[in-house]
Amino acid sequence: MRLKASAIALGIATALVLTGCSSTGGNNDDETTGSGAGAALTIAKPDGAIATESNNPWIGDSSALKLGYVNAIYEPVGIVNVVNPSDEVRPWLASEITWSEDYTSVTLTTREGVKWSDGKDLTADDIAYSYQILVDTPELNTAALDIKDVAVDGDKVTVTFGTPMFAKQDKVLHRFVVPKHVWEGVADPTTETNPDPVGTGPYTLTSFSTESVQLDARDDYWGGELAVPTLYYVSYNDNSALTTALANGDADWAQAFLPNVQSAFVDKDPEHNVYWAPAGLGIDAMFVNTTKKPFDDVAFRQAVNMVIDREQHQQIAREGGVPLLTSVTGLPTPAGDPFISDEFAGEEYEVDVDGAKKVLTDAGYTFEGDALIDPDGEPVTFQLSVPQGWNDYVTGISLIAESVKAIGVEATVDTPDSDSWWAAKGTGDFDAILHWTETGATPYDIYSDTMDARWLKPIGEAADYNFGRFDSPEATAALDAYLAATTDEDRATAIAEAQKIFVEQVPVMPIGTRPFITEFNTRNYVGWPSDDDPYINADPTQPTAVLILTQLKPAE
Repeated sequence: MRLKASAIALGIATALVLTGCSSTGGNNDDETTGSGAGAALTIAKPDGAIATESNNPWIGDSSALKLGYVNAIYEPVGIVNVVNPSDEVRPWLASEITWSEDYTSVTLTTREGVKWSDGKDLTADDIAYSYQILVDTPELNTAALDIKDVAVDGDKVTVTFGTPMFAKQDKVLHRFVVPKHVWEGVADPTTETNPDPVGTGPYTLTSFSTESVQLDARDDYWGGELAVPTLYYVSYNDNSALTTALANGDADWAQAFLPNVQSAFVDKDPEHNVYWAPAGLGIDAMFVNTTKKPFDDVAFRQAVNMVIDREQHQQIAREGGVPLLTSVTGLPTPAGDPFISDEFAGEEYEVDVDGAKKVLTDAGYTFEGDALIDPDGEPVTFQLSVPQGWNDYVTGISLIAESVKAIGVEATVDTPDSDSWWAAKGTGDFDAILHWTETGATPYDIYSDTMDARWLKPIGEAADYNFGRFDSPEATAALDAYLAATTDEDRATAIAEAQKIFVEQVPVMPIGTRPFITEFNTRNYVGWPSDDDPYINADPTQPTAVLILTQLKPAE
């Protein structure tokens, strides 16, 4: 039964926040409600109070998506392990997933025995509707899936695309399946708050307040009995409060960058507290404006790339909390290993000041004392910019500014407010910035986000990626060929061509890995993903979190 926002429900929820929703204290029977006899699990974020309830599974600012509890209510057709993309796809609400040879269509076989939380059976029409609604309401198609047709044949649904989806398999398969019998009656799904969500997932929403959300385990879940009977989703006021809650055991599972994570969290209970940050195929990079000096010169970009100290960035800016970026291809390892071409296999970044100076002098640069002078006779300078308050990024650009002094460059650091920085980033009003790439199951996102012409906008118009306006028809052709390839051999050839341009032309300077950062504890439950068993990323805000919820077992 869903508890409405009565004074009693709000009082309970507020008390949960004040006490940290502790899953470790006492023998309170209220803590063990649900289908099992275990402790509740508290999943936390540092976003402050959530002002309004919305359980819309598509719109990014809904409370369900912000806190992540949508991932315990709704489920995808399949699960792709972006931590280890070579793993086979795990069928979920589709019992079989069959792609066409050219990845322009996928056939999904509806899993039998699955019931919606209102008792109705999952059908092929539900799966078909969940893709068709992305066509009928383009605002919901946030992954820009080029869907051309959705057809039902018995228990099978075939989704056809206008372009190959090899590089977007995860984005296709991680779409939530929603009940047609509920949503077909909704006038505008972009504004629907969905107060009583009906899903196939292992948990149902039982109460909501601005501080805490409670979900209870279903006793008829198709995936079997659940170890965790109750989930609390809590939003703490800030990162400091979240760190304290995790360290005290008041919160059990979070996705957040914690300063001094070793001492502030792990060392508080080293036997049980876990910080796990596996590298997926996403990176932090220094985007540089290739339309003007000094970064319009490939020799200068190469030289800067050669003096950046990635190990220093990892140890100081990221406090040793993320894997080191080593491959000159910009691909994190081990996730990127299968995609590194033979030409660059084993080649790693290293600081090479002498080599950088030779690249510069060969290109016509000179030195006056310690200052670098460009071929036009002008001293070389540039400005690095990130928003104030982004502490790891601020430290990162300060380290880069120090590194380029070794080749005679005076780089200044600017930390404007976030809104100003964001606008300048999009319009190209910068010399150099730190930013991230998207993460996917292949290197396509890294290379496309940094050098694909599909993102190109004139200076002054907002670009969504390729902020530095790197313009290479050859790179774009290679990326297009990768998307259109129908064989592994053709894909390997295309990505190798894009990779070679990325390494040699240096459209951006890869700085560090952008892993899936998570914190959790093993006091009450085991079965979490780990370095030894990286079966999925542990981010509770991702659609794949449902897999973890079904894998957890009581700790002995």
